[in-house]
Amino acid sequence: MFAARPGTDVFDALRTAPAELDLTPGVPDLAAFPRAAWLRAERAVLHRLAPAAFGYGDPTGTPALRLAVATWLARNRGIRVDPAEVVVVAGVSQALGLLAQVLHADGVHTVAVEDPGSLGVRQHLNNWRLETPPVPVDAHGLRVDRLESSGAPAVMLTPAHQFPTGVVLDGDRRRRLLRWARRGGVVIEDDYDAEHRYDRPPVPALRGMLPDRVCYTGSVSKLLAPALRIGWVLVPPRWHADLVAAKRMADLGNAALPQLVLAELMDSGALERHLRLLRRRHVRRRDAMIRAVREHLPGAVVHGAAAGLHLLVTLPREVDDTALAASALRQGVKVQPLSWHAQRPQPPGLVLGYAANPPTDIDRALKTLATVLHDLG
Repeated sequence: MFAARPGTDVFDALRTAPAELDLTPGVPDLAAFPRAAWLRAERAVLHRLAPAAFGYGDPTGTPALRLAVATWLARNRGIRVDPAEVVVVAGVSQALGLLAQVLHADGVHTVAVEDPGSLGVRQHLNNWRLETPPVPVDAHGLRVDRLESSGAPAVMLTPAHQFPTGVVLDGDRRRRLLRWARRGGVVIEDDYDAEHRYDRPPVPALRGMLPDRVCYTGSVSKLLAPALRIGWVLVPPRWHADLVAAKRMADLGNAALPQLVLAELMDSGALERHLRLLRRRHVRRRDAMIRAVREHLPGAVVHGAAAGLHLLVTLPREVDDTALAASALRQGVKVQPLSWHAQRPQPPGLVLGYAANPPTDIDRALKTLATVLHDLG
């Protein structure tokens, strides 16, 4: 798994690899899934659901969830959108695949990506025959000047909480990016981890500022659970019909019952309450990981602590981070090397998820990582 360039099955291989302590990034606290609230919402939905609702439905999603998502985005992300513009999808991964098909058919064959940036995103875009040239990320976010000089017609980015560095695209960069888009560029905004901000309210979404040039996608994978496979995508009006057609041909639409239950959770305020609980828990676990890094990996640098479900930790000395990750897995600790998520050379580092682990397990995992690092010399 770590011996060669990661293939498209690498995340499946890592997910199924046995490990006592799993620090995979992007995984919420699955033990905190609101089972009682979900059951109450499901009972309420089933009690009033008409028999016709069990038939084939609208490929864009149930009207109830599209309205709930539009309300959620207006309240939490500064996006004003008609529910008819919302397309419900099977997570951000499907959204990227549908967007790639639509853009490719419209003559867009290159989508620049952040570097470092998500390996999974590159794999999805490459799968649909899109080139993904790297654009550097620094402490202020995507280097928009490098995007401009690249000549790429489109860019995919995570401006609210960049993966994996955790930086926020600052005000000057946001304004320059929007100017680039107004001149004809296309922005794909993955609103990654936007709700999981701990020091202040999250920055508004780019989509709310320039809806005619920004494709926007989000999901409940980090709010509730990836297994639900529920997300949403918004596109400029000229691509809406093509996106709906692609979704129709993909799967005729998401399963209706989970959509209706999620809409009930959103409308009742249960999802907001769950998010408040998660934020408090995540802060404690984040703080535990920062303490463990300081204690067990002195000299390592922590990045992206203000938000999200993971930390990027760059290491104090030169080491092959894939070899470190491989050795850690043999010792029962699952992590991702920074080099997986980079197209250009980067400092050695690890991307460490903390949301799914109690503080005691986090400390044990970091202690093991320190031992492995020492043994690598």
